[in-house]
Amino acid sequence: MWFGILIGITPLFIGYLLKVNNTRLMNKINQCLSIMVYLILFLMGSELAQLEDLINNLQNIFLSTGILFACSFGFNLIFLMVLDYFFPWRNQANNEPLPSRFKMILESLRVFLALILGFIAGRLSLPIWQYNQLFSEIILVILLLLVGIQLRSNNISIKQIIVNKVGITTTIIVTVTTLLGGWLASYILELPTNTALAMSSGFGWYSLSGILMTDAKGAVIGSITFLNDILRELCAIILIPSLIKRFKLTALGVCGATSMDFTLPILQKSGGIMMVPPAIVQGFLFTLIMPVLMTMLNYYF
Repeated sequence: MWFGILIGITPLFIGYLLKVNNTRLMNKINQCLSIMVYLILFLMGSELAQLEDLINNLQNIFLSTGILFACSFGFNLIFLMVLDYFFPWRNQANNEPLPSRFKMILESLRVFLALILGFIAGRLSLPIWQYNQLFSEIILVILLLLVGIQLRSNNISIKQIIVNKVGITTTIIVTVTTLLGGWLASYILELPTNTALAMSSGFGWYSLSGILMTDAKGAVIGSITFLNDILRELCAIILIPSLIKRFKLTALGVCGATSMDFTLPILQKSGGIMMVPPAIVQGFLFTLIMPVLMTMLNYYF
């Protein structure tokens, strides 16, 4: 239990103690992070391919993903839109041309290629697959260490987080409603409550959530978690331009952890420069909360 908690939390905080000011080195770190993501998804795919009764397991994965996503993302939308209705956040709209949603969706879907290649490789009887667990844990530690460095090097002070009420508010609402959705999904899917809560608490960080849940609960649960989080990112890309005029808090909140990186450009271009500070704060907070919350739910409760 304690090893699982330590592997999910310690590298992140060690990385956060290290600040990098060299731009060239930070670019290398960002490149390494991308490589780690694809390696993790490749290993997830290979582990999934080795499941017994694969067809039935795949059917279960897709059905469970749909239910989990409908519950968690649905609760997010409902509560955020209610918040938007009673406490609208008014800022000046932006008229800049939006980035191509089709292109962003394609970029988001590229991660599936690594998963599919891993699945194909995993169907081959290779002795190397017996070390999957070890490889996953090593890559996970490196990934979290680099993410911690990346967070510290973004120069976000505690004061900047505390004074940004919008980013804190959306983070709290999304966290609570996502867990409510996970609790409901646990009854529908007949899963242990802590497992369903952990599955729902990826907040869009699909590369890390998938591998954490795979290590803790196996390939099926890990794959459901991964698909649930990639769906959040895809739906956020599609919904932001439609929501942003009347429901700014909703448009920000549904992005989850991706508001600091992947969905930030579309938030900025569709909602204006005022969307950027709360988006970064929200993404920053989710990046800190997610591994802690997920590992605690997996190993402590």
